[in-house]
Amino acid sequence: MREDFLSVAASGDEGIVRQPAWAVLKEAVEAIRVWQSKDGSIDFSAQGAPEPAEAERELSRAVGAVQELAPLLPHDAAYHEALVADLRRWGADGFGVPDFLDSLLAFQPAADRRDGLEHLVVFAMYTQNGNPDRNLEAVALRVVWPEWLAELEHTRYDNPMFVPITFEDFTSGYDTNSAVLFPETVAVREVPERFSWGAIFCDREAARFRRVTEAAVTTLGLALPERAAELVADQELAQQTFVLWDMIHDRTHSHGDLPFDPFMIKQRQPFWMYGLEELRCDLTAFKEAVKLEADGYEQGTLVQYAVLFDRLFRFPVTGERVRNYDGLGGQLLFAYLHQHDVLRWTDNTLHIDWQRAPQVTNQLCAEIEKLYRDGIDRPKLVHWFAAYELVSTYLAPHPGSVWAKGPDALDLSLPPRKLVDDVLPDEFPLSMFYEALAKKLRDVIASTKGITADDAVRVAA
Repeated sequence: MREDFLSVAASGDEGIVRQPAWAVLKEAVEAIRVWQSKDGSIDFSAQGAPEPAEAERELSRAVGAVQELAPLLPHDAAYHEALVADLRRWGADGFGVPDFLDSLLAFQPAADRRDGLEHLVVFAMYTQNGNPDRNLEAVALRVVWPEWLAELEHTRYDNPMFVPITFEDFTSGYDTNSAVLFPETVAVREVPERFSWGAIFCDREAARFRRVTEAAVTTLGLALPERAAELVADQELAQQTFVLWDMIHDRTHSHGDLPFDPFMIKQRQPFWMYGLEELRCDLTAFKEAVKLEADGYEQGTLVQYAVLFDRLFRFPVTGERVRNYDGLGGQLLFAYLHQHDVLRWTDNTLHIDWQRAPQVTNQLCAEIEKLYRDGIDRPKLVHWFAAYELVSTYLAPHPGSVWAKGPDALDLSLPPRKLVDDVLPDEFPLSMFYEALAKKLRDVIASTKGITADDAVRVAA
């Protein structure tokens, strides 16, 4: 039933963003942000820098606002206490490189995942796919944790660190393409041995998915099944779909026949390796969605549509062409479906064989899983070439590629990480189809910067 997808807020309050102290906090944080250097410090000798007393006044305003809002969020009392201490120490130390380790360790949103639970988060941080500098940011957010999702996490897809969230309001670092809140992005004096949570803004993901998919479907003349059309039209339905997709995707990074470091955080690898890893996680979510559909979960049907549309329409034409590994994964999925006659571009109209799409998409997932399973017995460089062969079977490499010429074209006396320098920034260029689609969707994709659920609802209305 449709009601199964609805998210119910945990309380009837209007939220901290309606409080005067939130406006004060935002103003103070925005004032401080423009004074900060790339590493988060304030260089008082730089042109346009404030007097130390002015920075101290704005910091005091921020601290006072946090203290005023904190009683409304008793579940975060320990975090807000540590946050105030971190902010004050930063000022007392002369606004050098900020250190929010103590407050980061005190913030534990995965320990209490209640649907609608509100959090006030302030850190010096960069925003992934957004602002690369470690500026001060303030974010008001809510947890999305409906009963059906909690049950699936408990019974089928254990992921104790996963926290799906929505925006209430945010400062400038999130007026970007960033849709995540990850502890790894926070400025700290030392990196903890492990992190215990990761949060994803399902409202932003759903809103930009809907806007780009709608434009792509119109441009390409694609006829959608009824349920797929409802997904694209309904923000709440899309959000609930993305929380399931994200939960399965996130856990897949540490499940399956994996390389030694599945996240590849500490490795320097060719960007197609990262593209295959992200695609593997998405296709695993797709595969599980097929199983869920067979078991009677309507969410499974919707996740399949979401994975296909986002991967086929948005990913390949979003972002720069320099080492765009998510774009590569989308191109690969399109080419695979096209070359297996599931997807056809005929008479300037896109056609999808909806009955065969699940089987063939799962077939690509199986090919990537076999690559991983076989890779455990290979040296790193041999594994990279095997992955390149898989991708280049379906996507044409750049004509000037050294890697496309095979091992004999490379200086194999160098360590593998040095050979990454021979990878072209755009090793697998866009096809003619995607070059044309990118031009058609350029303005639509640009319009999704900083998008929220409210933006999507206003446009729909």
